[in-house]
Amino acid sequence: MKILVNEARACVCKSPCVGIVPAVHVLILGGDGYLGWPTALRFSARGHDVAIVDNFARRYWHLQQSTDSLTPIASLEERISAWEEHSGRRIKAYIGSVDEGDFLDRVVAEVLPDVVIHYAEQPSAPFSMKSREHAVLTQRTNVIGTLNLMFAIREHVPDCHIVKLGTMGEYGTPNIDIEEGYIEIHHKGRSDVLPYPKLPGSLYHLSKVHDSHNLHFACRVWGLRATDLNQGVVYGIETDETSLDPRLVTRFDYDEVFGTALNRFCVQALVGHPITVYGEGGQTRGFLNIRDTLQCVEIAATHPAAAGEFRVFNQFTEQFSVLELAHLVQRCAQEVGLDATVRHYPNPRVEAEQHYYHAVNEKLLELGLEPHYLGDELIFSMLNVIRKYGDRVSLGQVEPKTRWRPGELGDEPEVPAPAETNGSGTRSGPDDDILGEEGVPGAAV
Repeated sequence: MKILVNEARACVCKSPCVGIVPAVHVLILGGDGYLGWPTALRFSARGHDVAIVDNFARRYWHLQQSTDSLTPIASLEERISAWEEHSGRRIKAYIGSVDEGDFLDRVVAEVLPDVVIHYAEQPSAPFSMKSREHAVLTQRTNVIGTLNLMFAIREHVPDCHIVKLGTMGEYGTPNIDIEEGYIEIHHKGRSDVLPYPKLPGSLYHLSKVHDSHNLHFACRVWGLRATDLNQGVVYGIETDETSLDPRLVTRFDYDEVFGTALNRFCVQALVGHPITVYGEGGQTRGFLNIRDTLQCVEIAATHPAAAGEFRVFNQFTEQFSVLELAHLVQRCAQEVGLDATVRHYPNPRVEAEQHYYHAVNEKLLELGLEPHYLGDELIFSMLNVIRKYGDRVSLGQVEPKTRWRPGELGDEPEVPAPAETNGSGTRSGPDDDILGEEGVPGAAV
């Protein structure tokens, strides 16, 4: 194992350092989550002093809907102890909610972070569309939590760099190229560079737009510094640190609420469930490996925004349509002897099924991002991990329930029989089995 040394202390880590920087105080909000926990391990492995905040909401929401992670998740106390055994470093945990302003204020005042990495939000579009209660919870958690963070940073550590995990879903699917946060406008003889227009596709994505506007305001008016990482759909299970010990593994959701597209497709293929695609399947989004999420966050943290700057990076490495992903998983599954099929279902979401999509993602690459591109080997690896935990799969977790259209919020109406496709992608006719949902675009970023 390679030893990388920064100016303050040794760093034991397989992944190359983005930059050699002094150890800093890192506060990770949502540090018990799918991305938050691996991020905490990565920064601790680099030799930084890491503290995390979490209120276990993600675990509670799964308990409420009788779903669970495919991978068995240790308690936070067990995770922290296991990491200390392997690394000799202790991650400090604060248990509480970011939408409780006094609590977050106390944490920031005690930690005095150099950088805050903000994952502590309700991350699911379907969850936000289930009912009025789910929509209100999403908006309160996400918007008020970010507002509380802004005020705590202004009060105690105004030079701290805020790195917020945003989403490409803020932009929607405009018929022009999606720039990185800003666009130059020429109008009636005058020009300006303004925030890129937003057309969010769910109440979750709308909450992220509010976050972005609030942070932009804090940078412009208070002189705070922030980087908004508009992330695509994440896939994958393992990172260098989580693979060290079963107690360090991160969660892997495949249900219709929190599961993301590729993760869900791989689970469906392995258990013999149809790989399910909404509508025509032309919905196109940006995607990235979980390992690249960690790279991007580290790049943003080690190259901070200037005081008063609200910086936006589009965080993804490749673009795929839903149908392209489904056929990729189907082909790989068939190569290892699985009888994988692809089925089309009426789309319960309100979204374009065929559209132009070209998003710019140059800034992170210019700062040193080395992408892990999606290929057959990654699919095979995911299938092997899923096979290991196959007895934990519940078919009921992948059935479609959440509707976008008015009058269907919170309902579970019957879905018309789907059409099935063979390996070439052509539809072969109706079927009486009603199963599955594709869980894509922005379902849980």
